[in-house]
Amino acid sequence: MSGHVAGIFRHPVKGFTPEALQAVPLAPGEGFPHDRTWAVENGPCGFDPDAPGFVPKQKFTVLAQIPRVAAARTRYEETTGVLHATAPDGREFAGRLDEAPAREAFAAWLEALLDPDDLRGPLRVLKAPPAHRFTDHPLGQVSIVNLASVRDLGQKMGVELDPLRFRANLYVEGWPAWAENDWAGKALMVGWARAQVFKPIVRCLATHVDPTTAERDLDITKALFDHYGNLFCGVYVRVTSAGVVGLGDAATAPMESAA
Repeated sequence: MSGHVAGIFRHPVKGFTPEALQAVPLAPGEGFPHDRTWAVENGPCGFDPDAPGFVPKQKFTVLAQIPRVAAARTRYEETTGVLHATAPDGREFAGRLDEAPAREAFAAWLEALLDPDDLRGPLRVLKAPPAHRFTDHPLGQVSIVNLASVRDLGQKMGVELDPLRFRANLYVEGWPAWAENDWAGKALMVGWARAQVFKPIVRCLATHVDPTTAERDLDITKALFDHYGNLFCGVYVRVTSAGVVGLGDAATAPMESAA
């Protein structure tokens, strides 16, 4: 079973706008480049950059907790380190998040966008140290979603689902729907990178939010459970051999367990 890479996305700030890429280099232990390297703390979360550990997503401004986060449109300039953000009312922000004044300014910009009831404490922009990512799972290095699975779910729900609801790094076309749920521990190739499937991704309320309207409009988790008896959509993989992944590259499904 061989498919191809149909979409590559990074999310520089956890919870905010996905950014499409043409290609990306992947390497063992390095995380997905410029993906979830920033997060906005919603009240003190205890994150220590000198001893980085996993922090549950509920501690951050994410769609599972605050659907209105999707109303912000963000764009990260990799070469300059500048984050651009635009609110529905036209208010804009631009600043280098490596600089403390810019982090404070973005927190203030975001606070004005959100409902006061959504705030559990001061907003603070956090940066992940090298090799750390603010992922939803401590061992979830790269996420892959099978587009056939998304279509199958949408057909059962009677709607056309935007795959970006699932906020994956890689979207693959050509795999049989839901085949990926049985691949834990197996090896696969995406582009020129080799990876091992870690586990299926358990979905949460973030998928209920329309990424365009910022409205919570569909009960995806209920639909997954009602139709399939689980909450899975997509898999986490860990890169075992470095390589570049580009749009249109082959994505070869596992044939045997990884060594």
